[in-house]
Amino acid sequence: MEFASSSSPFSKSKTQWMYDVFINFRGEDIRKNFVSHLHSALLHAEVKTFLDDENLLKGMKSEELIRAIEGSQIAVVVFSKTYTESSLCLRELEKIIESHETRGQRVLPIFYEVDPSDVRQQKGDFGEALKAAAQKGFSGEHLESGLSRWSQAITKAANLPGWDESNHENDAELVEGIINFVLTKLDYGLSITKFPVGLESRVEKVIGFIENQSTKVCKVGIWGMGGLGKTTIAKGIYNRIHRSFIDKSFIEDVREVCETDGRGVTLLQEQLLSDVLKTKVEITSVGKGRTMIKGRLCGKRLLIVLDDVNKFGQLKDLCGNHEWFGQGSVLIITTRDLHLLDLLKVDYVYEIEEMDENESLQLFSWHAFGQPKPREDFNELARDVVAYCGGLPLALEVLGSHLISRTETEWESALSRLKMTPNDQIQQKLRISFDDLYDHMEKHIFLDICCFFIGKDKVYVTHILNGCGLHADIGLTVLIERSLVKVEKNNKLAMHNLLREMGREIIREGSRKKLGKRSRLWFDEDVVEILTEKTGTEAIEGLALKLHSNKRYCFKADAFAEMKRLRLLQLDNVELTGDYRFCSG
Repeated sequence: MEFASSSSPFSKSKTQWMYDVFINFRGEDIRKNFVSHLHSALLHAEVKTFLDDENLLKGMKSEELIRAIEGSQIAVVVFSKTYTESSLCLRELEKIIESHETRGQRVLPIFYEVDPSDVRQQKGDFGEALKAAAQKGFSGEHLESGLSRWSQAITKAANLPGWDESNHENDAELVEGIINFVLTKLDYGLSITKFPVGLESRVEKVIGFIENQSTKVCKVGIWGMGGLGKTTIAKGIYNRIHRSFIDKSFIEDVREVCETDGRGVTLLQEQLLSDVLKTKVEITSVGKGRTMIKGRLCGKRLLIVLDDVNKFGQLKDLCGNHEWFGQGSVLIITTRDLHLLDLLKVDYVYEIEEMDENESLQLFSWHAFGQPKPREDFNELARDVVAYCGGLPLALEVLGSHLISRTETEWESALSRLKMTPNDQIQQKLRISFDDLYDHMEKHIFLDICCFFIGKDKVYVTHILNGCGLHADIGLTVLIERSLVKVEKNNKLAMHNLLREMGREIIREGSRKKLGKRSRLWFDEDVVEILTEKTGTEAIEGLALKLHSNKRYCFKADAFAEMKRLRLLQLDNVELTGDYRFCSG
């Protein structure tokens, strides 16, 4: 089989790999023993492998074999006593070295029952067999150049870092070492965002911690509000370390699967076991799944990522007791709920922060302009959108993709609309955290803070809301754990602007057209209209009107007559006349 020269090579960064490993070897005995064990172990580790077996290649065209060689990330070259008896092996080796030098293919030499120095220098029987193969493979004037090419290819391959069979007690130990090496060198993983702005630095922070926990089961939590990129960071970490684990699983969208499918938990248990055991597993009940996970995964060194967990029961059903797992295992949880991580007693919580201004502008620009900075004529508008997004990657991506290729007038219109009506796609993602609150009192507290208490002292707000019967001591704690509310250094309550808008939009949904039927009123013009026209209803629970000192309105107290459920009232620079009993709710 002759090999023609290949077409111009791809750059290393753009090579599309067909296979993970190409095994180049010679000999029936070695095929039935060492190579068969190596091939089986690679397949078990989910390494896509092309086995160069002469018995299987008789009908293969040379261009197909070339594509297999060039399309493999790693070429394993098994040098044995009979290796140079095969001209096919030697021609393949030429192509492997070419691919190594032009495509960045990694070459891993294995010296099996042969002295590495004999291979490098083509001495003894190994060298004599090489000369004999050249005499058969090349005619007359081509003999010398052909032998020289093969000799150079052998020398180049043999001088690369590899494995010497004589340094290992048995083939099993040798195969295990090769597998672990291969797994750390393959460079593909989960698909991540097209524009990973700021990802590397965030991934490094978590990996830096994991690297120091190799003697124990390491439990890491990634925590933050919706839209901050928890899943993306978890994928980035997984892609960096997954090749050092034989047994691993990345389970995405735990919350969504559990909520939308009646078999949600058992489906995820099946995925976990199937990923690790590399065979299809069927589970008939959650209890059986827990038993199987304990029995089949016990003692294994595992990498498990559970993405978007929102209930502690999900952790119990999927990973049970972490003490089952072997030394060096890594368990990564992404969640919006800090309390879950406390219950799991994780070793490290990585709290994701919003992007800074430079990162935000860069990410938005990639989506809006296809480049890392705004077009000059859109610079000011782009910065306005970025300011609105508040460093939230979800919002930057959604709005950037929405505004791409639009005119300045359309950008201005979109910005104006955002001030009145938040983007639905962003709102749906953020609202998950609100809808996931178990207690209606927690929802009331969140909505009250959105409208009346941002920037207020936590102790003061707790006292006021306790007076409303909302048990704010525990309620506020839950909201903080769910990343819905923050407490700044000065003990003032804060929240992301888009969360605030999400909460206020929930209130507007109570009645789009009639202000008096909304549960809370905070916008000055709306409150003035309600009190002037006396159109308030029993739906109103909270109302705030804080006028500047140069403005002063006078209303009649009976404007509050129908507000039977009113519990929060804030009036600044407002005069009331009439019977104040109407304001008692």
